[in-house]
Amino acid sequence: MTIVVTTYAVYLAISIALTIWVAHTLHKNGRIFLVDVFHGNDALADSVNHLLVVGFYLINLGYVSMALKLGYAINNTQEGIEALSVKIGMVLIVLGGMHFFNLFVFSRMRKRTNKRQDHPPVGPDSFTAVEQEAA
Repeated sequence: MTIVVTTYAVYLAISIALTIWVAHTLHKNGRIFLVDVFHGNDALADSVNHLLVVGFYLINLGYVSMALKLGYAINNTQEGIEALSVKIGMVLIVLGGMHFFNLFVFSRMRKRTNKRQDHPPVGPDSFTAVEQEAA
């Protein structure tokens, strides 16, 4: 096997393993957050959580596949490791970016639903003397 093929194989193995690990972690730990966002509706939270994981896999594995080609020659092991570090670094940045985007969207959803649950302002139960004279 050439150094290029070895670099591709290692890149795919690490990228796929990282994607699976992050998806599993987000699925497991994100459930509690989603149940809170959806006000205790476990079925809806589980459904959205599963759909998020499917989308996460599709986007990440699609990116890993598209970024496979190096575009330049690798002549030795050092260049192979350097190319691998750039590729894995980009996968990690994409994974982190997706994670923070999801947190941003769900925190906005949570704020919006919490605002709807706030009680409307209560009318005054008495008036001051100045207000009574004006009326």
